[in-house]
Amino acid sequence: MKGKDNGTKKAAILLISLGPEVSSQVLRMLPDRMIQKVTYEISNIKQVEPKEREKVIQDFMDMASASEYILDGGMDYARDLLTKALGTARASEVLEALSHIQQKEMPFAVLRKADAGQLASMLINEHPQTIALIMCYIQPEKAAEVLSMFPNVLQAEIAERIGVINRASPEVIKRIETILQDKFKNISESDNDSIGGVKTLVEILNSVDRDTEKNILNDLEKSQPELVEIIKANLFIFEDIVSLDKGSIQRVLREVPNEDLVLALKGASEDVTSVIYANLSKRAAETIREDMEFMGPVRLKTVEEAQHRIVGVIRRLEEAGEIIIGRGDSDSFVV
Repeated sequence: MKGKDNGTKKAAILLISLGPEVSSQVLRMLPDRMIQKVTYEISNIKQVEPKEREKVIQDFMDMASASEYILDGGMDYARDLLTKALGTARASEVLEALSHIQQKEMPFAVLRKADAGQLASMLINEHPQTIALIMCYIQPEKAAEVLSMFPNVLQAEIAERIGVINRASPEVIKRIETILQDKFKNISESDNDSIGGVKTLVEILNSVDRDTEKNILNDLEKSQPELVEIIKANLFIFEDIVSLDKGSIQRVLREVPNEDLVLALKGASEDVTSVIYANLSKRAAETIREDMEFMGPVRLKTVEEAQHRIVGVIRRLEEAGEIIIGRGDSDSFVV
């Protein structure tokens, strides 16, 4: 690479090389400030030379291998294996770069790699505020899985606390690190990052099963009715497909398997069904109707699972910038 290329530019080149679908998944796991920096770099890169791309990918693979070796057997073990594979100079270069990255790693990074079941077991006896804070720092999908493993009352309490968190100071993070040091290791101190809030809670609720979602919202309604109204205004559900423009609906339908569409429409309202049929070809709509007639009774859970998968498709397309989901007033955000 020419000049003094920084880590952000390398990250941008790597994401360009990975393609939009994979890159969108990676970006979701980054802090907001890093997303802004990386996307700015991406927008300013006109082209990437093949040699430049190959070097960035190779650097990434070397550092990924180093991280895995460190987790398996520690720094000495990693240095030994990397030296045999890359030579002394290159091994030292990779480990030095990796150490700088790890020093800046976001809080609770170890938990982002932990198994959801193990994580739920370790957190079950912690204070709901502590659990809520940790949930804000791990992937929404993992937070959803962990949340669904807790008792119903605890689910609602944690969700409420996530919804009202705005910021966490370094002192608070450090105090929690001290409390959990026997259970979790290598948790590094962070800057005063914006975390939690409605956006984080909506991301989690969009990933949990419908029963968990309903339970949380019903319980929250009793203690935080205003928060529930805000959440509902920003929470995309299957029935909201009627709010999408015609082009977006047709784009979504091209990604949805017929069997999922048939199941989802089995429990859909007349308005949703009409909109879907209006955006299918006449032949496709007739096929769907026939399949629904021959299917017979279907469990509600099966229908909701199919609807949930379609919502997942909608969210993925929105994240990739292929469709736009409008929510609430003009100043509301997009999930």
